[in-house]
Amino acid sequence: MIKLNIQNETSRLRAVVLGIANSNGPIPKVEDCYDPKSIEHILAGTYPTEEAMVKELDAVAKVFEKYNVKVYRPEVIKDCNQIFARDIAFVIDDILIEANILPHREKEVQAIDYIWKQVADNKRIILPEECHVEGGDVMPWNDYIFIGTYSGEDYPELITARTNADAVIAIQELFPNKTVKSFELRKSNTNAKENALHLDCCFNPLGKGKAIIHKNGFLIEREYEWLVEFFGKENVFEITKDEMYQMCSNVFSISEDVIISEKNFTRLNKWLREQGFTVEEVPYAEIGKQEGLLRCTTMPLIRD
Repeated sequence: MIKLNIQNETSRLRAVVLGIANSNGPIPKVEDCYDPKSIEHILAGTYPTEEAMVKELDAVAKVFEKYNVKVYRPEVIKDCNQIFARDIAFVIDDILIEANILPHREKEVQAIDYIWKQVADNKRIILPEECHVEGGDVMPWNDYIFIGTYSGEDYPELITARTNADAVIAIQELFPNKTVKSFELRKSNTNAKENALHLDCCFNPLGKGKAIIHKNGFLIEREYEWLVEFFGKENVFEITKDEMYQMCSNVFSISEDVIISEKNFTRLNKWLREQGFTVEEVPYAEIGKQEGLLRCTTMPLIRD
């Protein structure tokens, strides 16, 4: 059996699910895409190849190996994009919650059934059907759970709106001892620079009391201000619209002081090192073309 434990985003990582790009399938049709950035690259002829993405994920697997992290991979489903392991499930405390994902991505959830079966029955939760939630929007942070959401009336028309108010309420009910804090995110089906697909696309808490944030990703200014105040202005690294588009906030913490980051994030990586972090740089720009990066491709199961 797997004894799950996730209290926050930064405690020492022991076990993780890492997405897989083998048999990723043909380049999708524009109408089958679920984010504006993928569409942009399909139209430009720069959509990433399977070979490039396999290589990038392998680079992360090597970093995990270096830090003795146990790595699980989804079972390969032929011609299926299984890169973004964070979307399909998430752990809070010792409970594994299956995400109610976009309907045509349900196969991806089946690919981690072998992990699901190793978790005690009373520690597995499938939320009611009306609760839409993806792991990229959910961040356990000790006594808090931060959740990115969208509650505009046009929710049904926005394929980029992934987590709804019903899910926020359900998670609060599951964890009555925690404070659930939700943040309305800016959504766009057509403009990747105006679209915070998930909370981790515009915000990420780090070790040492630091955080990365992009103001324009938040629809409500006082919610953004609450976060800045929570971490303290001097501890927050503000990223630009272009850096958000490059997925600069979507790094991944192995521990309080070790962070995996994309090698092209020069400004961010320099700042992280100045704050005393060890930065493990990997090439991830090809995967980034699908509007997801390091946090999106990893789903932590156990941290100390």
